[in-house]
Amino acid sequence: MNQFLQDSLELLRQMVAVPSLSFGEDAVRGLICSAFERWGVPFSLARGNIVARSEGYDPARPTLVLDAHIDTVPPCNGYSRDPFDPGTDPDRIWGLGSNDDGGSVAAMIACFRTLRLARLPFNLLLALCCEEERSGADGAAWLYSPEGLLATDPSFGLPSWAIVGEPTGLRAATSERGLLVLDGEAHGVAGHAARAEGVNALYIALDDIAALRGHSFSRHSALMGEVRLNVTQIASGTAHNVIPDVCKFVVDVRPTDVYDNSELLEELQSLCRSTLTARNLANRSSATFVGSPLLRAVEALGLETFSSPTTSDWMRMGFDAIKIGPGESSRSHRPDEFILCDEIAAAVELYTNIINNIYGNTLE
Repeated sequence: MNQFLQDSLELLRQMVAVPSLSFGEDAVRGLICSAFERWGVPFSLARGNIVARSEGYDPARPTLVLDAHIDTVPPCNGYSRDPFDPGTDPDRIWGLGSNDDGGSVAAMIACFRTLRLARLPFNLLLALCCEEERSGADGAAWLYSPEGLLATDPSFGLPSWAIVGEPTGLRAATSERGLLVLDGEAHGVAGHAARAEGVNALYIALDDIAALRGHSFSRHSALMGEVRLNVTQIASGTAHNVIPDVCKFVVDVRPTDVYDNSELLEELQSLCRSTLTARNLANRSSATFVGSPLLRAVEALGLETFSSPTTSDWMRMGFDAIKIGPGESSRSHRPDEFILCDEIAAAVELYTNIINNIYGNTLE
């Protein structure tokens, strides 16, 4: 275990030093694959996703997948240090992607190597996915789809359960909100501002934004609470003296399990003169199945549970899952990202304990 952990920590330092933005993960993927080759871990590459199976993998048995993502967002402004420098602190790894999602990648690799040869009554699968931060078509969206590797290759088979690695402070997310991004577009008539001509598209958009801000959804989720909505971008106008004929804005909606995304779009469109267009209706909310062995394992270990406000690869899975990992979500997508080595070590132990508790539940 200690050697596997040390290997993973060193690999994570190397990963941080290599830019790995969504759709540009080639270098970091190469690092991981080279490490697997040195360690004697067989793996497959599938549209940029790295997939490894436990010894004696049998598609006739149920499968647990350990899922984490290898891509990052671009570095934001405000870093006080090089975002691609992991530093030399033996207790802390700095840099872009160290917390989101490098900590989970490192911990899941160490856990998988620990249990790869173990005799479990189910298969263990490691999936290190690309394009998660941008909801790319070749990442988890493809891997877990009916057209993806797991469903179409009979030597794999779709998993029964997943542990999704994301920075949760090692609390177990038993549900997570979906994501619905709407592009709003208001149309007016251009005119000269001095003569108050035309129809101001900006004013139409502002009225619609006020209606969206003031709207309350009637259904309340026992797991997740209220649907959350924020207008996050707006753009209009070509010159100070021209009444704008077009105004565009963006609405970020975080759905709950009691609404379908298409329902939300229809309800919000009824409030607006502007046209609302969904970028994607497939980013649904998720929840761990009732009676899940994952829930029983979480309860047996006394883990704190919560509903996550952020999305992950979980929304691509049509099977049972929980989300849990080292690091804190509050460090993600912010300057001077970091993760503690002790957090990764604790995650390796926790993942192993969860799997061992599923083992016990499976035998019941």
